[in-house]
Amino acid sequence: SKFWTTYDKVSKEYDDAFLSRGNGDMNIILTFAGLFSAVNSTFLIGMQPNPGETTNVLLLHLIQIVADPNVVHDISNLSSSTGYPSSTVWMQAIAYASLAFSVLAAFGAVLGKQW
Repeated sequence: SKFWTTYDKVSKEYDDAFLSRGNGDMNIILTFAGLFSAVNSTFLIGMQPNPGETTNVLLLHLIQIVADPNVVHDISNLSSSTGYPSSTVWMQAIAYASLAFSVLAAFGAVLGKQW
């Protein structure tokens, strides 16, 4: 009887300490995952192509057409999408992957805290 009383007391202390450490660790993971996601999202927004460049090219063609309507303007060379360098595509892919892993880490931390 004394053994089980002592065992219950020691195991409760150990479990409480374990849960307290785990809860603190999950708070740290949530904080850093949130900060990393915010910084990563800022970089992703900064790496996006500038839509103003496409607009400027299209406006230039419209001005040329309006300025000289008698000349036949070839608009077949206007592409609907611009080609991006492979390094830009790779950097964006890596940034999006790191954002996804950061969100998964935060999701795991939330699940751990609620468990």
